[in-house]
Amino acid sequence: MDISYNWLKQYIQTDLQTSRMSEILTAVGLEVEGIRNYETIKGGLEGICIGKILHCEKHPNADRLHITKVDVGETNTLQIVCGAPNVAAGQSVLVARIGATLYPTEGDPFTIKKSKIREVVSEGMICAEDELGLGHSHAGILVLPDNPTCGMPAKDYFKIETDTIFEIGLTPNRSDAASHIGVARDIIAYLNTHQTNKHTLQYPETNSFPKNTPPNPIRITIEDTHACPRYTGLYIANLQVKESPDWLKNRLNAINIRPINNVVDITQYVLFELGQPLHAFDADKIKGNHVIIKKLAEGTPFITLDEIERKLTRNDLMICNTSKPMCIAGVMGGKESGISFNTTNVFLESAYFNPVSIRKTSKHHTLKTDASFRYERGCDPNITLYAIQRAALLIQELAGGTISTITDQYPNPIKEKEVTLNYQRLNS
Repeated sequence: MDISYNWLKQYIQTDLQTSRMSEILTAVGLEVEGIRNYETIKGGLEGICIGKILHCEKHPNADRLHITKVDVGETNTLQIVCGAPNVAAGQSVLVARIGATLYPTEGDPFTIKKSKIREVVSEGMICAEDELGLGHSHAGILVLPDNPTCGMPAKDYFKIETDTIFEIGLTPNRSDAASHIGVARDIIAYLNTHQTNKHTLQYPETNSFPKNTPPNPIRITIEDTHACPRYTGLYIANLQVKESPDWLKNRLNAINIRPINNVVDITQYVLFELGQPLHAFDADKIKGNHVIIKKLAEGTPFITLDEIERKLTRNDLMICNTSKPMCIAGVMGGKESGISFNTTNVFLESAYFNPVSIRKTSKHHTLKTDASFRYERGCDPNITLYAIQRAALLIQELAGGTISTITDQYPNPIKEKEVTLNYQRLNS
């Protein structure tokens, strides 16, 4: 399991060195199996700076090349041979200095060297966006607006974020630590035991969740309360599905989760934040406005999100509407009910499923997902409300929409476990 240090710091105030944090994680039973660096742009644009083209003339020995003089904020200008068709004097551009390694969008990385191009010395490279991993265009060099300061590092101009990722070997008995907040909780327990300065876990606030909300138009029925002891859902109307903002994409990319859209990305974000899996349905595809949690007949066909048709067993718990199944509960959604850029109304699920049921289904269909990983180890049945409120507020912030009343089906509440502690034995 990957844990982002930057993400972790949202919940605990700490400036511990990476090596010390690694020691603490291992000490609390979360063994660090590896540490890697992450940058929002591979290579972090090291060795790339802002330059301004002061002079541009045709190359005497090549029709398609130009010789430029580029100001990079130093006493001497750089002479750079450029083949881009759009190069011109007065442009603010991105300059790769000699020794810089470029990580293009496609192809292998390469290092800039001082060279001669058709008998003319070139002291760097004026870059296109694809040569820096900033995009896919190779139509010409990337020209920057607003005349940024010459010599400014490109990583500062583009606000490149760097992060440290801890690769934790999570044992099956540590489902409580299968999230950033779960890990932060253990770190705080360690620090408060070994330091005089006391730390407090900073939970995301949900106090702004709306009080007077319209009713949830989606009815929920649990037919198998053993396999699904709790099912919490709400409806968000008139939202806009679009690309996620950079901060959200960066959080997910850092832990190797591919961003899809703002709604789906939020469900993933909350999963890795709190450890509670969520699922978002296109509400307009819920036939009869009724969600039914039940098991279906042996051999019932179902096409999952990976576009594979699977034959269900009679033990597979399904999330259905009045006419057909929509999702393999706790494992994977269906192809037809997922969120697309045309979705305007969403039904959001936050549930607690029986770990044994999920484990059997996951194993039978050889489907290992981030949701099933947590469900089959045992999630917290009493976090579904908090998680759905957290996700709904984030969705409203990034996609707009009107949040409905929460429907919470919990017929047989699970009591919190009590631990008996003998102080005399503890102190002996």
